[in-house]
Amino acid sequence: MTKGARFAYPALRLAALLCLMGGLLLIFEKRFIYFPTRAHEATPSALGLPHEDAWLVTEDGVRIHGWYLPVREARWVTLVSHGNAGNISHRLDRALLLQGRVRSSVFLYDYRGYGASEGSPDEPGTYRDARAAYRWLVEQKHVKADELVLFGESLGSAVALELALERPAAALVLEAPFTSVPDVARRTIFAPLAPFVRTRYDSLARVPRLRMPLLVMQGDRDEVIPPALGRRLFDAAPEPKRYYAIPGAGHNDTYVVGGAAYWQALTDFLDGVRRSQGRRGAGTMSENG
Repeated sequence: MTKGARFAYPALRLAALLCLMGGLLLIFEKRFIYFPTRAHEATPSALGLPHEDAWLVTEDGVRIHGWYLPVREARWVTLVSHGNAGNISHRLDRALLLQGRVRSSVFLYDYRGYGASEGSPDEPGTYRDARAAYRWLVEQKHVKADELVLFGESLGSAVALELALERPAAALVLEAPFTSVPDVARRTIFAPLAPFVRTRYDSLARVPRLRMPLLVMQGDRDEVIPPALGRRLFDAAPEPKRYYAIPGAGHNDTYVVGGAAYWQALTDFLDGVRRSQGRRGAGTMSENG
């Protein structure tokens, strides 16, 4: 075997491996991003929670499902865009804490393909689903923009951010956000193929256009989304904004590990939003964390 051949064979094997990975990515990309669960592990009825089943039709005709969970003497209404796994039944514990700790009514909705929602998920579809949820709150529950908090976790951070650029609200809260899907892919075995990922969720390119108060919350031990990505997104956002690093928290245990301090950070942020309402452009929020 010649010296050139000894170098050529490993290069060919690497090229073949990359082609195989590229083919798998092309075919199964959505399966690497979305992990929907159809069955509800719990329901508001089973937990004895007052609620309203919401059936929404998106602008492209997909029927999606949500739960509206009101609380007496609510100070806010929080629209939750969840992460890429499970469904709204896995967010009921968070909803209960939002009700009790923040005095917020909560609207949980499932993206297409999740829970009882029809269809299958993709990036444009999740944006349409969020718009349908927002429209339902405004038209059916008569929620005003200055009462509405947009909350996005993980994948939902990109969905909530896009909604915040299109619709008015009091504030945007992003938990465990990322800059873009290709940036996350660069931290995986698919790093060489990151430029070819078609699903973008490019929050970094969008966030400079944000025109409402922003809170970014991220576990400082997040094992799924590197905290540096959330911090980079925060740095690119305009004021007013606040950053809260959750000590010791990973990706899926933020409000559990964060405990009282987590909820205090959220409450303090929203109290600041309330104080600043009606004074457009007056002052900024201090950074924390």
